[in-house]
Amino acid sequence: MPERTVEFGKFGARGIKGSEAVARQLDALAGFIATPITQKRGLMARLHYLTRTEHARATAREAGLTVTDRTLKAWLDGRRNPSRRNLDRIDAAYRTVRRHNVARYLLGRLNARGRGTRVEIHPLNQSQVSRPHQRVVEYRTLNVRRWDSIIAAWAVGDEQGLDDAWIDQIEDLGSQWGQYEYVTNVGFAA
Repeated sequence: MPERTVEFGKFGARGIKGSEAVARQLDALAGFIATPITQKRGLMARLHYLTRTEHARATAREAGLTVTDRTLKAWLDGRRNPSRRNLDRIDAAYRTVRRHNVARYLLGRLNARGRGTRVEIHPLNQSQVSRPHQRVVEYRTLNVRRWDSIIAAWAVGDEQGLDDAWIDQIEDLGSQWGQYEYVTNVGFAA
């Protein structure tokens, strides 16, 4: 059985960790606000999302948005603007709360009552690797039936946990799973 890759890119291969590609796809499915936080519309949309209920406010505080209610009200009324540091905190809190809110929905959709979801795995880019060092890798598909650990790690932002959960799933590819630890893209839909 192959071991995990230690020196990825040593011979010129390009790609990203499969778990990072999965996180990007899950983020796309989560439907984050598209308008940048630096624009008034994007800032207001995020602030309204984080302050619409008491539960949302509490979750935002847990996620790192630790300003007073008075400051939040001033931002919402447009009397004051958040600093760059606070803009980063607002955006991070928004992403954390949004992930938490959509995790259960995505889990149900991706598990599909035990049928799972078909995942397309696009292999790493070897165009810069010299011919003797190239592997024979091909486009693969995999039906992932158990998304619980992947979604749980993604929802809390645990990169190592997500990577471990993803590796547990791609081991179903058989003895070639190590060739798909790094990929150019992972695609699936919910």
